[in-house]
Amino acid sequence: MNVWVGISGRGSLPRKKGRHHLWRFLLPEAEYTIMEISPKENTQYFSNNTILPVDRSSFKSESSASKEKQSCCGGIKIFLGALSFVYFAKALSGSYLKSTITQIERRFDIPSSLVGVIDGSFEIGNLLTIILVSYFGAKLHRPRIIGAGCLIMSAGTFLIAMPQFFMGRYRYERFPSTMNSTVSISPCLQDKSQTPLSDLEKSQAKINAGCEREAGSSMWIYVLLGNLLRGIGETPIQPLGITYIDDYAIEEDAALYIGCVQTLAIIGPIFGFLLGSLCAKLYVDIGFVDLDFLPSLKNLFGNPVYILYLCASILHFNSLIGMVTYKPKYIEQQYGQTSSKTNFVIGLINIPAVAFGIFSGGLIMKKFRISVLGAAKLSLGSSFFGYLLLLSLFAMGCENSDVAGLTVSYHGTKQMSGYEQGLFSDCNSDCMCSQNDWDPICGENGITYVSACLAGCQASNGSGKNTVFFNCSCVGILESPSRSSSAVMGPCQKGNECPKMFLYFLVTSVITSYTLSVGGTPGYMLLLRCIKPHLKSFALGIYTLAVRVLAGIPAPVYFGVAIDTTCLKWGSKRCGGRGACRLYHSSTLRYMYLGLTLVLGTMSVFFSVAVLWVLRKRSAPQDETLSANGERGTCVTNSRKDNFFNSDHLIQTTYWPEKETRL
Repeated sequence: MNVWVGISGRGSLPRKKGRHHLWRFLLPEAEYTIMEISPKENTQYFSNNTILPVDRSSFKSESSASKEKQSCCGGIKIFLGALSFVYFAKALSGSYLKSTITQIERRFDIPSSLVGVIDGSFEIGNLLTIILVSYFGAKLHRPRIIGAGCLIMSAGTFLIAMPQFFMGRYRYERFPSTMNSTVSISPCLQDKSQTPLSDLEKSQAKINAGCEREAGSSMWIYVLLGNLLRGIGETPIQPLGITYIDDYAIEEDAALYIGCVQTLAIIGPIFGFLLGSLCAKLYVDIGFVDLDFLPSLKNLFGNPVYILYLCASILHFNSLIGMVTYKPKYIEQQYGQTSSKTNFVIGLINIPAVAFGIFSGGLIMKKFRISVLGAAKLSLGSSFFGYLLLLSLFAMGCENSDVAGLTVSYHGTKQMSGYEQGLFSDCNSDCMCSQNDWDPICGENGITYVSACLAGCQASNGSGKNTVFFNCSCVGILESPSRSSSAVMGPCQKGNECPKMFLYFLVTSVITSYTLSVGGTPGYMLLLRCIKPHLKSFALGIYTLAVRVLAGIPAPVYFGVAIDTTCLKWGSKRCGGRGACRLYHSSTLRYMYLGLTLVLGTMSVFFSVAVLWVLRKRSAPQDETLSANGERGTCVTNSRKDNFFNSDHLIQTTYWPEKETRL
């Protein structure tokens, strides 16, 4: 009900000089609004008695903005829980995919470099939409956009699983004597008459027929496309989710909330690698947008702190992504561990250290109220000491396995040159053996042989992994004539010092992972505080794009290429061509893998030093700490008024009630 009410400016209600105020009070059937006007304003605009029409709806529209913001603030913990679960889920699926690197190589018979391309397709998909989503997404309904991204990620995950249902059963490369058979077959076919010509022709016909049907090997494209789709769906989660928390959380809690989210993102890989460990034991067959873009981009890249930190992060993530991607392979090849045990160790020991490190960084930021300058110091110290610890891993390696014809000669001496040519010797010259086979056996002399045929074995007993080979002429070279020359299925274990080195590696790796992770949350806060508040989403999107394009995509590829150069024995595809690597040179692999990681990390430390130097030069002493009254601490300069805005002032002047609800 509208009521006309006239109240004199000289009434008994309280008033303040030079301002006008509204009082509203309710009666059973009326709503009265009283406007008090200063005497000076009375003489200019109104008479002593002023009558104003007032509608109830006007008060609803006036308070709509504040009500919406209160609603968002009240639901920040719900959003925090949902975002944490999303981080956990996407980290679990991503880490599980990384834990299957070796299995993907063997399943599709592809080299590590191509696996690196498949792994990098996630970042390719991310970069396709990161700019649009991070910039325009901040103007729209951020939680809904994040939800749509989750649906796209789930579709990509299902696409990755498609080859399992389309490719049919997996066929192993194995020697005839290892099949489940009670008949004793000689691995060394000394006479062609042992195998009739017709049987050989039939076998060759089967191989040729299989080659014609081997189109299924190209189904790794499904994995690539699915990972590409996952990258597209993951795009809005990080830039929009983190900035949403920073916008609506209490300032002193923002660092802790972001630390919690990042911690849960690290817990996801624990379950991912544990799931990978379990599966590695199984066989295969079981709306309105404001367009001010170019000026914003120019403003962003005109910030030297942002640019330097971006360069440091790109190098840092090149180091970490390459190291994490091939860490399971490194442990398997360097320390002779199984895929199952490797994934179990990474998921149960290494990943929790990373999660605890990220959480510790957020907790330290909150407890000690560390300034932006302090965050830069903490991030730099974390990287410096982390890579210093990484340097010690060079001394924690194992020697090459003794493989006849590859790393040692058939007489037990170190192999000098001609790896492939060295596979043949006088002891197996009477056998019709192929140098392309890889079915290793362990002789009783402690030397691994590429196959039972190349070991010169004359007889075998048992089946599968319980097969025992007898009268192996190449094994008997180093044995006394009176002893039987036997061998068992599988490669020999590495030297006695290798298990001890593996234990040292695990301990150092856990400490290194924790140290490097402590600087994660301070680095995020440095990034968010050193840019204008209204550019936070855009800046984080550009940051994510740069990391994906310049680190996420190339790092697995060139790490894979570098690792391929250390291969001693390549497998071969059934229809010809080079397959996956079977044996690596341990020392060269260690220097290549750790050296590349350390060089990239050292370069990132230099850029972090430059960030700290710029902050020290441009910061004033009174601005080095986050103030207790809730104002945002920013990287201020002497020209503070031109370069940075106060966060509270910006919210008051640019707040748009519908920006979170209108598409």
